This record gives sequence, structure tokens and C-alpha cells, in this order.
Amino acid sequence: MKVIVSFLCTFLGIVAGFSQGSDPAAKKILDQASAKIKSYKSIQVVFTLQLQDGQGASQGTKKGTVNMKGNKYVVLITGQEIYCDGKTIWTYDKSANEVTITKVDPSSNTLSPQKLFTNFYDKDFLYKMNGQQKMGTKTVVEIEMTPIDKTQNFHKVYLYVDNKSHLVTSGKMLDKSGNKYIYTINSLNGAANLSDNSFLFNKSEHPGVEEVNLTQ
Repeated sequence: MKVIVSFLCTFLGIVAGFSQGSDPAAKKILDQASAKIKSYKSIQVVFTLQLQDGQGASQGTKKGTVNMKGNKYVVLITGQEIYCDGKTIWTYDKSANEVTITKVDPSSNTLSPQKLFTNFYDKDFLYKMNGQQKMGTKTVVEIEMTPIDKTQNFHKVYLYVDNKSHLVTSGKMLDKSGNKYIYTINSLNGAANLSDNSFLFNKSEHPGVEEVNLTQ
């Protein structure tokens, strides 16, 4: 799950300071995608995740949802739920009925879902444009991204940006063990009605849940 969220959080905020040596053409496309997402006050994204092994064989498919509003987010994917109200993160493991509670660390290199759509090309990556290709009825631009921090558990990220809508439509991450995580955005609602309470973990909805509080 850690790898899954790391990619989600790469794939979906903006800080200044772009990587030296990165492609200006790719930067222009990423700027457009970022500006489009930043124009939305709240976002709900429905996505599909496919995992492939090093030989390209499918290891299963999961469906999930990401809700975002300012610095708050919720990630819901098969067997896992992650809630963040901007200060605290609750990571719930359904199979163990256990929730781990941690504090948001702004100085940490940990990626957040805001980066999944808007902060994916800042000082943490080198990036370049690999050209256009057809995906179904859409023409997309492939952006190849390489993390500067070589201790990351992935070594390549590919983002596919729709030429017309300027939105990221899919992405692919290659981890160091050869696995591929392939994301497809099924729908994106830039006017989602999301209450602040929806970004809090509700203990009453998870009877008997065991808490592991790492904030104390």
C-alpha cells in the first residue's frame, strides 16, 4: 500500500524551484495541467489501478477514489482508507481493523495526493516530453519523470496528459523490483460537494477498531 500511495501522491500542490536540466516543453504541459487542477476548489477522482510484475503479467486490479479539498484528502482503495484533515493522517487497514494515526510533517519527503495532480514536477523530479500518442479517442502527451532522490522506491514515472483538456488521464510507475503500477482516471469531478468532516476518520463507523497512535 505504501508504494501505491506514493505513486498516487506523485500522480495527483505547487512549490517553486524546478529541476535543472528538465525539458521546457514538458514544463509547459505540466504547468497547464497544474493550473487546471488548481482552478477546482474540491475534487473527486475515481481511478483504476492495475499491478503488473516484471514480465508484464497482471497481478490484479483495484478501484479507488481520491477526494481533495485544500490540504485535506481521503484515499479509498480496496482494503485501505486514508484520511487527512491537513494536520493528522489516519491510515485504516480493513483486514486488521486497525488505524494508525500520525501527524502531517510538512518537512517530510512523503508525498500527498495534492502532488498527485499538481506538485508532480517540482524540485523532486527531472522530466522530459516523449511525444504524443493515441489512447482510445484521446491524444495524450507522455511525460517521463525521474526522481532526483535515488532512495525512492520507484525509479520512473510516466504521466499522460490529454492534449485538449490539459488533465492527467493516466500514469505508470516502475518500482525498483520491476513491478509496474498503472493508473487510469475513470472520472474527475472538479465541483465535488465535500464536507470538512468527510476528511476525518470516524471511529464509530469502525466498531472494535484498534488504534495505533504515533502522535503522542
